[in-house]
Amino acid sequence: MSKRRFTREEALAFHLEPTPGKWEVTATVPMTTQRDLSLAYSPGVAVPCEEIAANPECAYDYTNKGNLVAVISNGTAVLGLGNLGALGSKPVMEGKSVLFKRFADVNSIDIELDTEDPDEFCKAVRLMGPTFGGINLEDIKAPECFIIEQRLKEEMDIPVFHDDQHGTAVICAAGLINALHLSGKKIEDVRIVLNGAGAAGIACLELLKRMGARHENCIMCDTKGVIYQGRTKGMNQWKSAHAVSTEMRTLEEAMKGADVFLGVSAKGAVTQDMVASMADNPVIFAMANPDPEITPEEAHEVRVDAIVATGRSDYPNQVNNVLGFPYLFRGALDIHARAINDEMKIACAEALAALAREDVPDEVALAYGKSLTFGRDYIIPTPFDPRLIHRIPPAVARAGMDTGAARRPIIDMEAYEHRLKGRMDPTASILRSINARARAAQARMIFAEGDDPRVLRAAVMYQRSGLGKALVVGRDGDVKDKLEAAGLADAVRELEVVNAANTRHLNTYKQFLYDRLQRKGMDRQDIHRLAARDRHVFAALMLAHGHGDGLVTGATRKSAHVLELINHVFDADAAHGAAGVTALLHKGRIVMIADTLVHEWPDEEDLATIAERAAGVARHLGLEPRVAFVSFSTFGYPVSERAAKMHEAPKVLDRRGVDFEYEGEMTVDVALNPKAQEHYPFQRLTGPANILVVPARHSASISVKLIQEMAGATVIGPILAGVDKSIQICSTAMTANDILNMSVLAASNID
Repeated sequence: MSKRRFTREEALAFHLEPTPGKWEVTATVPMTTQRDLSLAYSPGVAVPCEEIAANPECAYDYTNKGNLVAVISNGTAVLGLGNLGALGSKPVMEGKSVLFKRFADVNSIDIELDTEDPDEFCKAVRLMGPTFGGINLEDIKAPECFIIEQRLKEEMDIPVFHDDQHGTAVICAAGLINALHLSGKKIEDVRIVLNGAGAAGIACLELLKRMGARHENCIMCDTKGVIYQGRTKGMNQWKSAHAVSTEMRTLEEAMKGADVFLGVSAKGAVTQDMVASMADNPVIFAMANPDPEITPEEAHEVRVDAIVATGRSDYPNQVNNVLGFPYLFRGALDIHARAINDEMKIACAEALAALAREDVPDEVALAYGKSLTFGRDYIIPTPFDPRLIHRIPPAVARAGMDTGAARRPIIDMEAYEHRLKGRMDPTASILRSINARARAAQARMIFAEGDDPRVLRAAVMYQRSGLGKALVVGRDGDVKDKLEAAGLADAVRELEVVNAANTRHLNTYKQFLYDRLQRKGMDRQDIHRLAARDRHVFAALMLAHGHGDGLVTGATRKSAHVLELINHVFDADAAHGAAGVTALLHKGRIVMIADTLVHEWPDEEDLATIAERAAGVARHLGLEPRVAFVSFSTFGYPVSERAAKMHEAPKVLDRRGVDFEYEGEMTVDVALNPKAQEHYPFQRLTGPANILVVPARHSASISVKLIQEMAGATVIGPILAGVDKSIQICSTAMTANDILNMSVLAASNID
């Protein structure tokens, strides 16, 4: 758990808007006609029911069982918060469900059981078994978690996996494989000290022993010290299984000469003296959250040769369960596994370790804002490595097939890996890279409309998220009152408020503006009114003079009016080649539409320029541009004078010799559907278009709003491209989070 970059209010708003909670159910079949309803329910549904009754394995073919996991808890050990009860745990379980979907495209439902009785808990889960392809147990206190998991494994024929135990164990094992590789040691030879004899700690030690660690070399400690043979105080059957014959009684004694320390205990449990007493090249996994047993800085002060991992994202080598459980279940579900056994967990750990030793893709380095190379500060892959989805599940599946856990083995593993690649959501990596670039830029972002609470919340989030400095244009008193009304009174001292009355640059701004506008009918009085009283113009002047690095505006005024005001300061119009590009993200697909902001009725030369601008934006987002000039006609049929410019625009690009794919004119289905493209074998696109250049601004606006409202697409933009400085214009309907996203775009300087 990393340091908080948000307030309680922001966390609550995130779970409240746009609708309460974090997931919803969407039908995967048509449900519009009477025939659809008859097939989905009575009488059509009787047919698959009969098939499944006759052959239960058919449930994987005719229902969602094969890609559905239950995340189940009773809330007795919620994160680091303790026993919050079943209902109090629901936000965490919902969060776990969306992680399954985000990282491995596994559908998941959270279930909170209102009981602390292991018998009742097990009975409830067992009775729900036919619904699911797997069970993920979560946040159940020890020792009940051991009892519950063991019983359910025995009673159910689908995978049952307690992530607090085995998720941590798998990632810990992966990191240890590589740490020992770097230190030149073997697992069967090293002495391991574990502090924290709870669910995660016991699972870690058990898995490492299955991987070759020797029982007598593994020392387990709890709050009362070493767990040794003959100890009676504070013992249970799970601790007793790891008791060793030793004279050591304290953690301090156990640490002397130890090669490996594994901590799943509490902040400050390990001292620098303990670290100093360890063997050469010590491995220290201080995994307590939110604060580790010892920080990497403290450990390295006394041992520069130490390899250190923690559970936190703000340190190298994060032991993060999200590297494990989504991919373990993905592999298990895809072979219709009866269980997730130790061999599958070890295969997961070994595959993760192997991945970390390979060259890291550029997109991962870009997302993290730094180069990552296998070594002491990179022994575990990052959670956002796009290779995880097609590298880890196959390893898990192979182990499951080799050990007889598979009901339906995978025959063509190469085809399986290809299908897994298709499950990756490309939009997620795009958004992540934008945020990473913005964080690296540390831009001074000008928020022009400091009289709007949404803008102020976005400014606060921008600064508190560590993205850079927020500069708010407004009156001090107004900003203070609106922040207090929004529950952000503590942010008053954080934000820098700028206006014409408190800047020393006003005369410079006015002279600059006069020089630009004196031959456009503006006198000195007009210039003063614009520079001193219009916050959009004032903010643009700040940007033009380098008193900020990016500008976000438009949340309170129509975009056309705001663009007109900005054009007093910048050449952000059609004549100078500016264009607006809107990105639509929907079901793992991204399509950009242009021009959505500047050109009212572009001609073929304008359309070609718009295509070039959009291609530049696409490349900034990490996409290889494929442009389609779209119309109601395809390659000249039906003939229409209105479509002529769309037919001519590709010829303009031919003359310009651009370096991206383009084609047209064509209808939208030909642009986006590979099957439709097959009817035109001469066309030049190598795949579905990701940029649609439309005939006019009104058609662009209609297209974006229709897809947004009817399909629920996520909209990014319009992104203003072709202007010297980074300016993003919001819409009046945007939320604070939308405005924050626009500021991230501006900070990333995507143009």
